[in-house]
Amino acid sequence: MRLTRPAPDPKRRTALRLAGALPASLLLAACGFRLRQAPEFAFKSIYAGLTPGSLIGIELKRYLRALGGVELITDAERQKEAQVLLVVLQEQREKVIVGGGAVGQVRELQLRLRFRFRVVNPQGKELIAETELLQVRDQSYNEAFANAKASEEIQLYNNMQSDIVQQVLRRLAAIREI
Repeated sequence: MRLTRPAPDPKRRTALRLAGALPASLLLAACGFRLRQAPEFAFKSIYAGLTPGSLIGIELKRYLRALGGVELITDAERQKEAQVLLVVLQEQREKVIVGGGAVGQVRELQLRLRFRFRVVNPQGKELIAETELLQVRDQSYNEAFANAKASEEIQLYNNMQSDIVQQVLRRLAAIREI
C-alpha cells in the first residue's frame, strides 16, 4: 500500500504566506525604513550660476525641472528674484595616469570629477558653506581597445556626474531655513 499526501490547500498556503509577510513588513516599518522620496525644498525659486556648457549644470537643471515646485532661474538679470543662489565655484574633469607598463605604455587611469559650490540667500547669508564634491573612478587602459576605453570613460564621467547631482540635490533639500 502506497501512502499519498493530500493536495495542498491553496487557501491555506496563501494564509501562511500572508502570516509570514506581516512580521517582516512590521519590522521594516518599525526600523524607520522607507523608500527614497523626491526631495522637498524650503524655497520656491533658485538661481543657478552655471556656465552654458556645464554638463553637471544641464543635468541639475533637468532634475530640478522634473521635480517641479521649484522655479529654476538661469538668467543673471533675474537673479534677484530667486530665494536661493547656487554659486558654482569650480567644475573640473581630470584624467591622471596612475599606472604604466615596462615600456612606458599607459595601463591604468584615474578619472576625477570635482565640483565646488556654495549656497546663499539674496542677502548673502550662507545656507551651505563652500563644499567640494569629488568623484573618482579607476579605469584600466589598453591601446588595442582605445575606442572602447573612450566610450567607457564617457560612461564613467556620466555616472560620476549623476552622483554629484544627486548629492547637490540632497544638500539643497537639507536647507530648512532661508
